[in-house]
Amino acid sequence: MKLLTSRLTIRHLRMVVAIEKEGNLVRAAKRLNMTQSAVTKALQEIEALMKARLFDRTNRGVVPTMFGHTLAQHARLVIAQLAHAEEHLADLRDGTGGRVAIGTLLSAAAELLPTAIARLRRERPKLVVKIVEGTNDVLIPALRAGELDIVVGRLSELPDRLSVVQEVLMDDIALVVVRRGHPLAERGALRLADLAGWEWILPPQETSLRRQIDIAFLEEGLEPPTHAVESVSLLTNRALLIDADYLGVFPAAVARREAAAGAIAILPVALRTTAIPIGITTRANARLSPAAEVLVETLRSTSRELAALA
Repeated sequence: MKLLTSRLTIRHLRMVVAIEKEGNLVRAAKRLNMTQSAVTKALQEIEALMKARLFDRTNRGVVPTMFGHTLAQHARLVIAQLAHAEEHLADLRDGTGGRVAIGTLLSAAAELLPTAIARLRRERPKLVVKIVEGTNDVLIPALRAGELDIVVGRLSELPDRLSVVQEVLMDDIALVVVRRGHPLAERGALRLADLAGWEWILPPQETSLRRQIDIAFLEEGLEPPTHAVESVSLLTNRALLIDADYLGVFPAAVARREAAAGAIAILPVALRTTAIPIGITTRANARLSPAAEVLVETLRSTSRELAALA
């Protein structure tokens, strides 16, 4: 172990990450601005230090062994922490900068996150913010790998199994939406049974929100919608709703903002099973960069103000 920590370099770690990502030594060499022979030689050095084969060579490229996959996981975290250290030192020199990478789900993308970012950048105009939209099944692995600093949105149902820490900011519930002028928008009272025969736009089946929507139908003795467009893209979903008679499901903040804009109507039907908190998810046992810490504090204060206005 002492030999490994004393002789394994950041160059080695970057190389392992690049090889795993590319699955090919030629592409990894190009990514690293090195020759293939130099990459091959360095990989042999790393494997000698590890006393284990990290990648199996195949006709199509290379495939990580369990040793290679494990080292790549740790390498990504080390590289991310070094980037945070660099940002921290820069921030000590100039308190208005920094960089933060945020994963966001649709529930936070409409109001909470944009408001917090705008407020923070007024105070720290040199702050660079990277936003990645997606669902928890994509964002949480990126968070754990150090590619994201935080994830903001509807909280996961299984935080302990995911090795993450969650903080509740505010409550959320999903609402059923249609285009303005949709036949169902003209009706005064609705039940889920009235919606069963329509075409839907829903989150993917692997998401917690989709499971909660399905449970809402099952609890009323109904089959959940099966023939649906699966999408979490706000732009795509809005366009489909406006151009056709689809039914969609938006987080409450998104639905109310879209309804206020005039193109979308909220149907008077309850999806109580979708009630779940919105919050912040971070890696367990990991320290945030100064920029991420300030963003988290801004999210907290922004959520309190939005909750007071609700």
